[in-house]
Amino acid sequence: MALLTIENLPGATIEVPAGTTLLAALQAAGHDWMHACGAKGRCTTCRLEVVAGLENLTPPTEAELRYRAAGRLLPHERLTCQARLPAGPVVGRVPAATQLPHQQYGETP
Repeated sequence: MALLTIENLPGATIEVPAGTTLLAALQAAGHDWMHACGAKGRCTTCRLEVVAGLENLTPPTEAELRYRAAGRLLPHERLTCQARLPAGPVVGRVPAATQLPHQQYGETP
């Protein structure tokens, strides 16, 4: 298992089991996370800004590459419904545009 830390989501340092998407691991740990398309890779609402450890994630999926080509997903962003964490830690943050109104977020450095 590898660690995922969300800087601006208090208490969000979780172990991600091998083969599990970041979104599934976040939800299993009890964190509410935006995902409008039901985790199918058909939108970008579940995106994560990766601050460190981008190289530790699985390669971008076809869906992510399409969104990058369309300018809807930046090179340092990943879709939590698509990305998996097979090795090493990842640090990220929830983008302001996809923060949930009922969730308390902290400051990001």
